[in-house]
Amino acid sequence: MRTDRVSATELLEVCDEEDRVMALLSRDEIHRQRLMHRAVHIFLFDPKGRIYLQKRAQDKDEHPGLWDSSAAGHVEPGEPYMVAAKRELLEELGLNCSLDLVLKLPACEETGWEHVCLYRGETRKPPRPNPRELEDGRFFTVEEVRTLLEKEPENFTPCFRLLWSLYEENTK
Repeated sequence: MRTDRVSATELLEVCDEEDRVMALLSRDEIHRQRLMHRAVHIFLFDPKGRIYLQKRAQDKDEHPGLWDSSAAGHVEPGEPYMVAAKRELLEELGLNCSLDLVLKLPACEETGWEHVCLYRGETRKPPRPNPRELEDGRFFTVEEVRTLLEKEPENFTPCFRLLWSLYEENTK
């Protein structure tokens, strides 16, 4: 996802409750009207089982400075979810790795009205964060994430909090 003015005017697909494309509108208009659209999130792990989290850049219009999924972004018009996930991982962390679909979540308030596909990947390579996309990033143990979410949930995006909870339920 780009953080400049292009991001605000980029066209995205408006979807219905069943994730069927209904129209194309600007990102700003979709967010202003709280219309359903598509996004991907990636949970990236290292061989030690630690998850990489990104701290969103301060100039992001939504949830600046909060911890979020390893990589995330909108699905471009006509783009399959998996292709979007690979693109976002490359744009935000400079990585290309195999991804597995964990779950698909229908649009809701916590996701910002995004139908979300969550993917999981593993890498041995160090992420190369794009400074235009994120302020900080590092690997956390699963226990560290659990503790931080319990003690400081306000430091995480609403979508990440929901996805993490569902991820833990789905991977038990």
